[in-house]
Amino acid sequence: MLRLIVLTVALLLAGPVAFAADPYPSKITYAIYRDGQPIGRHTVTFGHSGPLKVVTVDCQVEVKALGVAAYRYSHRGQEEWNGDQLQALQAQTDDNGKRFTVAAERRGGELVVDRTAPAPTASAALDQGYQGPDASRQVLPGNLLPTSGWNFGQVKQSSLLNTENGKIAHVQVTPAGQEMVRLPSGSVETTRYRYTGDLKMEQWFDAKGRWIKGTFTAFDGSTIEYILQE
Repeated sequence: MLRLIVLTVALLLAGPVAFAADPYPSKITYAIYRDGQPIGRHTVTFGHSGPLKVVTVDCQVEVKALGVAAYRYSHRGQEEWNGDQLQALQAQTDDNGKRFTVAAERRGGELVVDRTAPAPTASAALDQGYQGPDASRQVLPGNLLPTSGWNFGQVKQSSLLNTENGKIAHVQVTPAGQEMVRLPSGSVETTRYRYTGDLKMEQWFDAKGRWIKGTFTAFDGSTIEYILQE
C-alpha cells in the first residue's frame, strides 16, 4: 500500500513538471515592432524526429523609408534536442546583405561549431589582398544553450551560443520584477529578465516558462519589440 501511495504521488507530481518543460503549442508567432511600428514576424515551430525534439525558427524583418525597403533581416534556424541537451543546430542569417552561417553538432560532451561570416570590407581587402568569407571551427562546452529566445533555461546561464555568428556570448541575466504584459488575447503576468554583457536585451517569461515578450535597442537607437501573438 505504501509503495502504491508513493507511486501515485510521484505520478501526480510528474504531470506539472512535464507540462512546464514543454509549455508551447506546435507553433508560436511573435509580431516585431520598431518604435511601435510593425516590421516583421518571428515564428517558432515545435516538432519531433524520432526521439528528438525539432525546433524551427524563422525571423523576417523589413524596415521601409519613404515606401522603399531600407533594411532587411532574415534568420532561419533548426535545432535538435534530446531532453534539455542541444544535439545539433543549423542557422543562416542575412543581415541586410551580410550573410552568416552556423552549424553545431554534439560530439560526446562537447559541441563542435562551424561558422562563416562575411568577407572583410573592401578597404581591408585592399590592404590584405582578396579574402573570402571568414570560416572557423571551435569546440565549445556541451551545456551551451542557443540564443533562440524560446528556451526559458537560458535565463539561468552565464554563456550562450549566439545563433547568428556562432560565438559564445557571455551574459549576466538578472530578474527585474513581475510585470503584466498585454497580448492580443489579454494581459498575462510575467517575470522580466535583464541581460547585460555581450547581449543587451530584456525578456519576459510567464509562469509556464513561455517567452512572452523581448526588447532590445537596435544599432540606430530604435527600440525593437517582440510580442507573442495568441
